[in-house]
Amino acid sequence: MKQNRIISFIIIFITYILALGIGILTFNVNLVNNFFINVFIADIAATIFVFIIGLLFKNASIYDPYWSVAPPVILALSATYFNVINIGTILLFIAIGYWSIRLTLNWAYTFKNLNYQDWRYSMFKEKTKGLYPLVNLFGIHIMPTLVVYFAILPALYYIKNLDYKIYNLIGFIVCIIAATIQLISDIQVHKFRKLATNRSKSIRQGLWKYSRHPNYFGEVLMWWGIYIFCLSSDINSWLLFIGALLNTLLFIFISIPLQEKRLITYKENYKDYMKKTSVLVLWFNK
Repeated sequence: MKQNRIISFIIIFITYILALGIGILTFNVNLVNNFFINVFIADIAATIFVFIIGLLFKNASIYDPYWSVAPPVILALSATYFNVINIGTILLFIAIGYWSIRLTLNWAYTFKNLNYQDWRYSMFKEKTKGLYPLVNLFGIHIMPTLVVYFAILPALYYIKNLDYKIYNLIGFIVCIIAATIQLISDIQVHKFRKLATNRSKSIRQGLWKYSRHPNYFGEVLMWWGIYIFCLSSDINSWLLFIGALLNTLLFIFISIPLQEKRLITYKENYKDYMKKTSVLVLWFNK
């Protein structure tokens, strides 16, 4: 069953529908008298459910779509809860929806079936051995959920407290540019990888000529755009930068080092590529 791609998609789809239900039920319990904390608790409850399903199928990658699926769902439910639909929320829906659809489709394109797990998770399991269950729960599941929650927090704060201002367009434009950078870089790398002769080579064309990780750069830029969107309506919300910062640090100190350590082992002249090309921000070659 795990080898069948269609059945694997169905299992993941059902998992996320049930996770949504659990999240909504948890939120409606209204454990504390604070909207943001209740959303956070519901988010964690849904994450733990996905974690349990991953244990049942012995595949932590069931969590992978959570990163792109959770934000638009949380945004939509929050707007419904406050019954707030205005130009600002529409722009947020467009920006986060565009980003989410693109990223989810990219995951679906690369998803094989439930027999395949992200190589990083398998590496963690091999290295941590008996501690892997804790690494799996807190490192692979809870930590990314925390990062995404804090990254989307400015959007939730905007929906609950703020009104649209023309300056919101700055954040909106940043988000659209960021998601488009991700879209273009992913298309370029997928085309490059289709050729068998390129499997041991590093892509050095298109956006990849100016950054070793333009897709990651787009992801980082996306959440700074959401922060700018909120900040444009209320300068006093400046403390909400923590989400975008955590997301940036996650890529700089975890995702990129892990990826590059692996790429060095099988990509031709990757060290030379590292010397000549910006690690994250799109910039000119040396």
